[in-house]
Amino acid sequence: MAGQNFGQRLRRWVRSRLHYLGFLLLCGLLLSGCVRYDVGVTFQGQFAGSITQEIELGEQLTSFSQGEVKAWLKTLEQRAKSLQGKVERVSDHRLTLTIPFSNGAELNRKFNQFFNPTEQTPEQRAMAEGEEIVELSASLGLTQSNLLLLERDRLRLEVDLRSLGGLSGDGYANANRQQLLNTNSLLHLTFSLATPWGARAVNPQIPVEQGGNHLVWQLQPGQLNYIEAVFWLPSSLGLGTVVIIALVVVGIGLKNRFRPDVGSPD
Repeated sequence: MAGQNFGQRLRRWVRSRLHYLGFLLLCGLLLSGCVRYDVGVTFQGQFAGSITQEIELGEQLTSFSQGEVKAWLKTLEQRAKSLQGKVERVSDHRLTLTIPFSNGAELNRKFNQFFNPTEQTPEQRAMAEGEEIVELSASLGLTQSNLLLLERDRLRLEVDLRSLGGLSGDGYANANRQQLLNTNSLLHLTFSLATPWGARAVNPQIPVEQGGNHLVWQLQPGQLNYIEAVFWLPSSLGLGTVVIIALVVVGIGLKNRFRPDVGSPD
């Protein structure tokens, strides 16, 4: 009798697992490629740049849960606007955010504040976390060194995507839309860096592509992604100093050249 009961429980467990795997396969077919999230940092120069974010959601997802999708996109819009950013609604399921910055310190502050807002009340923070379609935590640091005519910058970025690692073995009975999105095949996440003279990736641990003055990293869901890059920018302060010194030297030379000679006394 005990052996018969064990066999029945085993068959039920196998059937439940097969049903669950079939459910995941069906959802994967319906929602394949449902979230594309591209984050970029662009430097136009030493004192001008922008943080860009392009979010595109598959039509299957927007029809699957319109209310939650709209709430999440609205949260992103509010964060961008609070940082003097611009919002462009390309369509109901595509959004572009652009946040300007004027120096490295402002880049650090705005980037980290967007992805880790600290000015929210506990209630607002809990509500925002509940509305997240893609839960990620990102921390950026930029160090700058002035070398007279040039500025050497080192960018470090840590993106924690471990919460997007997929479904746990014990959580199949409570599978929901949020968990379904937390699979590698349903997410396409990238980070790009664009600078006037290009950049160099330091010890890349995740796939990175270089094209012209751009570096693009393919972020890996389910992992702690670490990015580091070095690049150079022309130093406006250094160039200005050199120009001033050159003008002074030229001025002194012209003054000495055209100054009338003073005759010696008889």
